[in-house]
Amino acid sequence: MDRLLVMRSLVAVADTESFAEAAELMMTSASSVSRHVASLEKHLGARLVNRTARSVTLTEYGVRYSAFARRIIDEIEEEDRSLSGMSESISGSLSVICPKWLGSLDLGDAIAAFSVRYPDIEVRLELGGVQDRAYAFLDSGFDVSFHSRPLRDSRMRLRRITSLPFVLGAAPGYLDQRGRPEEVEDLLKHDCLTHDHELSWRLEIGGDQHVHKIARSAFTSNSYLALQKAAVHGRGVALLPLRLASGSMATGELEALFAGAHVHERSLCAVHGPGAQPPKKVSALLDFVTRWFREHPAPTG
Repeated sequence: MDRLLVMRSLVAVADTESFAEAAELMMTSASSVSRHVASLEKHLGARLVNRTARSVTLTEYGVRYSAFARRIIDEIEEEDRSLSGMSESISGSLSVICPKWLGSLDLGDAIAAFSVRYPDIEVRLELGGVQDRAYAFLDSGFDVSFHSRPLRDSRMRLRRITSLPFVLGAAPGYLDQRGRPEEVEDLLKHDCLTHDHELSWRLEIGGDQHVHKIARSAFTSNSYLALQKAAVHGRGVALLPLRLASGSMATGELEALFAGAHVHERSLCAVHGPGAQPPKKVSALLDFVTRWFREHPAPTG
C-alpha cells in the first residue's frame, strides 16, 4: 500500500464528499479512489467513510484521520518547496482573481500581506467575475484563481489552502419574536436569508447528518456581507462565514443557532495553470497564503 497515495485519496474525499469529484482531483478513476480508502480502512481496522447511493461522508475516525493526513501532506509539500532553493529575488507581475465574498474576508488581508513581503512583485487582485469554466481565468490573463468549489478540469492544478467554517445565526430580537429553533425541522417556520443559488443547509448535530431544504428565501443576495447586514437587522436566519459573523456574535448583534452543531465547511482553494512546477511567483503566493491562514486561524465561534 502506497501510504501517501491513499492518504491523498482520503483527503480528496474529505474535501469533495464524492468519490467521483475526488477522482477528478487525483486525476484517476472513482473506483481507484474507493479502493484506496478501503485499503486504508483495512490497514487501520476502522471505517473512515459512510457510503450511500447518494453521498459519501466521513465517520468520526475519518474526520480525525483525514485531518492527520492533511497535516502530513502539507508538511511534505512545504518541505519539498523549501528545499527547492526558491530564490528570494522573486519579481514580476502577478494577477489574482477571486469571488467578492472571498476577497472581502481574510483572503484580502493575506494577499495584502504577501504584497508587503514581496515588494518586487506587482500584484493585481480582482474581486468578482469568476466564471464557471475552470480555465477561464487563464484566458482573462490571471495567474491564480481562488474559489471554494471543487475543481472539474484535470488540466488545472489545485492547492487547498484552508477550511472555511460557516455558522447559522440570527439577531436576538428576531429570535425573541419568532422563537429559537431547537431542531433542524424548526427552521421551516423561520425566514431564511440565502446566498444566490443556495438550495439547502447541511448540519451535523450529535453525529447525525441533517439537511434543511430551503423552499423559499425571505432575502437573497450574492454578497455574504449583505446577508450578514440583513440578519443583524432582524430579517431572519442566515448561513454565514464564521470569519465574517464572529464580530457581530462577539458584540451580541447575532446569536449562533444549534450550539455544538457542525455546519458544512467549504474549502478555500487556489487554482493555477497546468504544469508540474508553477512559476516561482505563483509558488511564493500559494506558500505564503497557506502559511498566513495557518497563523491566523478562524475564530471558534
